[in-house]
Amino acid sequence: MTAIPDAARENEAKTWLQVTYALYAVSPFVAGPTALVAIIINYVKRGDAAGTWLASHYRWQMRTFWFGLLWGVLGLFALIFIVGYFILVADGVWMLYRVIKGWIYLNDGKAMYAASP
Repeated sequence: MTAIPDAARENEAKTWLQVTYALYAVSPFVAGPTALVAIIINYVKRGDAAGTWLASHYRWQMRTFWFGLLWGVLGLFALIFIVGYFILVADGVWMLYRVIKGWIYLNDGKAMYAASP
């Protein structure tokens, strides 16, 4: 078995990240199943990007999913009160911001987090 060259490995990881950003982007319009597919892909493929600048994008996407889910569930429970609607709207805007920012950084070849000194 031959090892995959680093450039090919990064290119494949970048392609999977493009796919998962697209899945996250369309998830609000198809009631969320695409987000579940995306988070599964994130966990399965994140090892392929280990040690590269792309690893930060996997972490970014996974954190976006889990925190978005947390605030979405809290917003649903709070629908009894008026504040639930505001929580759900804020959650949607925050998730949209995270997908757009991540996708732009990916296309620009930038990591999501600044390197530690």
